[in-house]
Formats: sequence, structure tokens, C-alpha cells
Amino acid sequence: MNLAENLERSSRFHARAVATSSGDEVVTYRELGRQSREVAGFLTERGIGPGDHVVLLVPNVLEFAPLYYGILHAGAVVVPLDPQLTADQFARRLADAAPRLAFVWHTALSTSLEADDPHTDGPHSDSPGTSGTDIVVIAPGSLTALDGAGAAAELAPRAPSDLAAVVYTSGASGRPKGVRLTHGALLRSADIVVQDLFELSAGDVVLAALPLFQSFGQTAALHAAIRAGASLALLDSLDAVDVLSAVRRRRVTALPAVPPMIGGILDLLDQPSPAPLDVVDVSSLRVCLSGGAPLAVETLLSFERTADCVVLEGYVLSEAPPMATCNRIDRRRVGSVGIPLPGLDLRIVDERGREVGDSEPGEIAVRGDIVTTGYTAGSAPDDPTADADLARAGPDDWLRTGDIGRRDEDGFVYLVDRTSDLIVHDGHTIYPREIEEALREHPAVRDAAVLDRSPDIVALATLRPGAAVGRDELRTYLAAALPSHQHPTSVRTVETLPTNAAGTILKRRIALDPDP
Repeated sequence: MNLAENLERSSRFHARAVATSSGDEVVTYRELGRQSREVAGFLTERGIGPGDHVVLLVPNVLEFAPLYYGILHAGAVVVPLDPQLTADQFARRLADAAPRLAFVWHTALSTSLEADDPHTDGPHSDSPGTSGTDIVVIAPGSLTALDGAGAAAELAPRAPSDLAAVVYTSGASGRPKGVRLTHGALLRSADIVVQDLFELSAGDVVLAALPLFQSFGQTAALHAAIRAGASLALLDSLDAVDVLSAVRRRRVTALPAVPPMIGGILDLLDQPSPAPLDVVDVSSLRVCLSGGAPLAVETLLSFERTADCVVLEGYVLSEAPPMATCNRIDRRRVGSVGIPLPGLDLRIVDERGREVGDSEPGEIAVRGDIVTTGYTAGSAPDDPTADADLARAGPDDWLRTGDIGRRDEDGFVYLVDRTSDLIVHDGHTIYPREIEEALREHPAVRDAAVLDRSPDIVALATLRPGAAVGRDELRTYLAAALPSHQHPTSVRTVETLPTNAAGTILKRRIALDPDP
């Protein structure tokens, strides 16, 4: 059971169909299958095979899919990394993952390999990287120079329990951790997206704008599209103008997204004549899958009305990709993150691990065939956010996620906050997410973050384009929307909030100036 079997199947049954596209360039399934086999041959000739780790430091470009699936084809383990990593960050990932080889995009060299000599005078090149890892530089069109075509004609056999990928968490609430995902888990995840969420067929077009080095983008876009024989439209940008251009050009039908991306698109769609775009056409959109951050109910409903597209909100969890829970096209409750995915058990527990009643908040715990088998060895030991339960997650173990949620009597789950973000103030337990969601309901607010700066609770808000608020307007608004113990000490507007590549706010990177 090798995840790469999905590509082999689609390259036979959909050989002439468009597999991937970027701008005006397209690659058919026949060509994508050939490219991935050549990558596998290249690796096999170097003695890289089952169980070996191979880093993939490549953005959302045409070369990503054949490299990813070529690594799998050879039986090796894919370790996708953020192309924007610094040299120090890259070195730490190498030390943790211990890869035999790293495919590195040519524009990432200046930040990731500044200590090495990349010899960039050829279509691809090698140099000993950090920790002895061989570096292969990838540029547009350079796959044709890889030697070894035909050397790995047969897929390396893998068991469902064999490791397929190591995907690092975003680090939004602490140090990024290397999540171990098996072939069985990723195959099941692709099936769930195809059958239960997007309801994909070969005629669909999935937009891959979310970073493919993260588990949400990999499973909801890359693996799902290839499993269904659908077309994958690649875009290395979350900018709303770029996304809308790609939707119109490629007639995108399925859109994996994060809330900031949806909000940016909606801002443009709400304008009478969006200046950056000659034509706006979202009539092809059928379904949008949102996760990774809270999506305001009014934003969800406005997007559905404006784009005439169903929005399914879910609970993205790197340890159980693509999501632990999600709404369905035929069963949803707006404001919730849906119900557990097929084959996944979920319960809400107290500090002692005892299950709590309906509507009571507690920590979300999950188990099932899409859940990680654990973290890489160097990820958890010195990380205060890593519970020991997480490191020993297995088929019969409950993985405690660190997220606070509640479940209603019909089984729909609602996210409340992170355990690490909870604020105890004047004897009350305060969930910052509730304050943030209240702020996002204000028509002028784009996004919000609430911070514990004891003894103060500070709320920060970014505004929508062209919006303005009075000095005390947001404070007055929250006073009417929330009980008194949840009122922030101060409410400020800021130009931006720090985010990761997928748009998740990184609270630990927020530095506050003195309150004016």
C-alpha cells in the first residue's frame, strides 16, 4: 500500500487529462507519472530507498508533485519544508529529520544554504549540506536533467503502517514538531476528502494555493486531486487577487482555504469594480473547505451569498490530516467545525482524562486510522507544549490535542481555545478566542488577537480595507457583546498581525508597544 499508487492509477486512467497547471503551463497525468518515476530512479541510483528520509524544500510549483510522489515511489519518506526557512531553521530540521538528501528550490538557497556552496551553474547540482545531507538544487525545467529514468519501474511495496511523510506543525503555539504520517493514514485522508468533503470527480479543478509543505494543503489539494484524477491548479500565493485570477483562468471548482484568504477574496468581491482585476468570475466554484483559524459566521455566510459556493468549516489538525472534524455538504451547522471524520473517534475530556458532558468545555482527544503515530525524536522532549500523551500516539491511544472544545447533543464540535492560551483573570477562566470572535463580528474588523499581558488583557484588531473606527468604538462594542469578566483591559487597532505561511496568527511573535 504505497500512497504513490494513486498517481500510478490516475496516470493510466486519466493519461491525457491535465494533472497539474501553473500559469499557462500544464502537465498531463501521463507526463506527471513519468516524471515521478524518473525522480524515483534518480533516488534509487543513489542508494536511497525504503525508510530513507528526503527533504523537499520547494514551493507550490510544477516540480513539487513529481518530486513528492517520486520520493514515495522509491519507498522513501517525504519531509516537506517551508521554502522560507532561515539557514538556522533549515539546519534544525535536518538535524531532527536526518535526511539522506534534500531537493531545494533554487531561490531558497540564499536563506537556507548560505553556508554551503550550491554550485548553481547546472540544471541541478549537489553539495554536502548541513549534517552531511546531499543537496540537489531544483529550478524550473531541471527535472529533465535527473538521471535514472526507468531504474524504479515498480513501486516500492509499503505497508499501511510504514512511514510516508514527516510534516512539521506551524509552530503557532510553540516549537514546530515533526508529525509522523503513514501511507495508510494519508491514503485514508485522501479518500475522505474525495468522497466525504469535496465529493470530487475527475472533472473537478482543485486550487493548491495553501502551502503544500503543510498537511492541510497536501491532503486537501495534492493527494485528493491525484486520488480523484482531478486537475490541480498550483499557485504560490494566498493573495486574493492572485487567487481570483487563478479561479477564473482555471475554472476552479474546489477551494481549500484559510479564513484570511476567504476574507481577502470577499473584500474584493464586495467592491463594485475591483481595480486589480479586469474580470471577476467565481461561477465555477462549487465548494470551499476552510480551516486553520476561526472563520466568522458572517464572513462565511457573506462568502456563500456572494460566490454562490458552499463553505465547509473544519478543525484542521496536523496530527490527523486533513481535519479531525468538518461540516459536510449534506450535514452542517454554521458556527461549528462539524462532526468527526469517518474512522476517527473524538471525545472531550477534563484535566484527568475523564469525558465531560454535552456542551461542557474540555480538551479534545482523538484517535483513529488518520492520526499520527507520534513525533520525530527531536520534536517533543524540550517543548513545554508537548504532552507526553502526544508522543506515544498510536492506533489504540488517545491523542490529546491541546485544543479546548465542546460538543453539542447532535455531535457537532465547537472550538473554544488552546489550553496554552487560556487566561485566568480575577478568578475567571477566560477564553481569548471568544473575545476574538466577538471582535471579528464587527463590520470594520478583519482579524483579531487577544493576549495575556498580566495583569492586563490586551485585544488587537486589524481593520478591513478602507474601514475606520473611533477611539473607543471597539471597546464599547465588546462591552455590549461580552460579559464583564471578558472585557479586555485595552483594545487597539494595528496594521498587521504576524502570521505563518497559511495565515495563522503567531501570538508568540507579537511585541506590544506601551498603550498610547
